[in-house]
Amino acid sequence: MQTLTVALAQIAPRLGLFDENLERHHTLIAEARGRGAGLVVFPELGLTGYLLQDLAAEVAIRLDDPRLTALAAETKNLSAVVSFVEESADHRLFIAAALLEDGRVRHVHRKLFLPTYGLFDERRFFAAGDLLRATPSRLGIGLGLAVCEDFWHLTVPQLLALDGAQILINVSSSPGRDLAATNEVGLGTATSWRTLMRTYAQLTTSVVIFCNRVGVDESISFWGGSEVIAPSGQAIFSAPFFEEGLFTADVPLADLRRERLTLPLLRDERPELEVRELTRIVAERAGLAPDTTADDLAEAGLDVAPGDPIHPPIGFRDETAAGTAGPPRPPKSPARVPR
Repeated sequence: MQTLTVALAQIAPRLGLFDENLERHHTLIAEARGRGAGLVVFPELGLTGYLLQDLAAEVAIRLDDPRLTALAAETKNLSAVVSFVEESADHRLFIAAALLEDGRVRHVHRKLFLPTYGLFDERRFFAAGDLLRATPSRLGIGLGLAVCEDFWHLTVPQLLALDGAQILINVSSSPGRDLAATNEVGLGTATSWRTLMRTYAQLTTSVVIFCNRVGVDESISFWGGSEVIAPSGQAIFSAPFFEEGLFTADVPLADLRRERLTLPLLRDERPELEVRELTRIVAERAGLAPDTTADDLAEAGLDVAPGDPIHPPIGFRDETAAGTAGPPRPPKSPARVPR
């Protein structure tokens, strides 16, 4: 396969309406197939909507849910990445992204980093995933899945690439924030994401696919702007802001080989160095080893040594400590020593 046609389903999911969103997925997968796409990508929680909160348990599905099985059945000779709320056997809820291929669920990624700052409150309702794996695919190259906030932690794209991914796929529900003419594209959120995508593509010499949703959940607006980035860091395709649609882009896979041979950054990575130093950092943070970056006199678990005790000025006695009143007396003159 010399060229991969990627379809980006930049949709506006209906909040809490699983079956309606599912039908939309069926329709767009068929449309993507008709356009010759080999891979179709949907945004984060495209099957449920994003701002679920207490609705999360109502729309959660198990991986053996017949509705997901039926959707997977639509992927004969096609790869699709879809996202939903997954309920585990022990009834934890995860924000999940699944790779569907050739009629089955091939791989599932559970969102690792759940933002709980600003307008985000995901940790109240969801559990965090604890596995990160690249996966082989019918496309003949490794894929790495991540969900939104995962890409704000640089270990995620690096580990996926080191594990064999050549295409990094981030599915997102990114709200539009920081409208300002001073930003590159007039939207601060978009500028930040575009910087991340280009940086990760270059540093991992991978194709990066970013699929973001549009529409509104409650009062939160999502900006779209889905992209496909070449391993050189150049944009192959950028979707419009705030516009719903199925957008396709052709990715020349030969660029992956050329870029990795020309710029062998992954070859020269030192994972054993990272493991060694991370092991040390974890031990130091847990108080299981001396903190090599702390002050010499710092107590265990603290980075900074206690402050120096306060001493009286040189040449004066501490009359208060001696229990006397009045101004301090001048020091006595030293006795003269006869010659």
